[in-house]
Amino acid sequence: MSLNEKQEKFAQSYILHRNATEAARAAGYAKESAYNQGYRLLQNEEIKERIEDLEKELTTDVDVVSELEQQYTYAKNNGHTNSAIKALELLSRVRGNKSDNEMNLNPEELEEQIINCLNVLGKNKVTELLHKCNFNQPIELDTELHQQHQEKIQQEHQE
Repeated sequence: MSLNEKQEKFAQSYILHRNATEAARAAGYAKESAYNQGYRLLQNEEIKERIEDLEKELTTDVDVVSELEQQYTYAKNNGHTNSAIKALELLSRVRGNKSDNEMNLNPEELEEQIINCLNVLGKNKVTELLHKCNFNQPIELDTELHQQHQEKIQQEHQE
């Protein structure tokens, strides 16, 4: 059995978007049912085989990673924050990094990620965002946790 026209369009769209819902919409499925249709279509063995075949046929003369890195650098250096973030997001996808839902960061890794994001946004934008936070309200200090933190700092300085 060969694929019908909608299934073929779905497979072609899926290799571009890597999102079953978007691919289902692009193939002509109703917006309301695109999520379910996308999931169902990805379970179909013939469609999965067609997607694999299409991926094997894909060729490009563009070094995608280098191009995205250049776009990120240009956007960052010229104050195009949204473009810089989008380039980082695409780089992450191309490199196969986990989605936000799959990430399991420890506190140090999370802090590093936050610092990287803040650097992308720049000092003025970060200052603007901090003013929007509720830091003006009194912060209740967990004295036991504070004491543990102070002891840890002292141990680190002694080492």
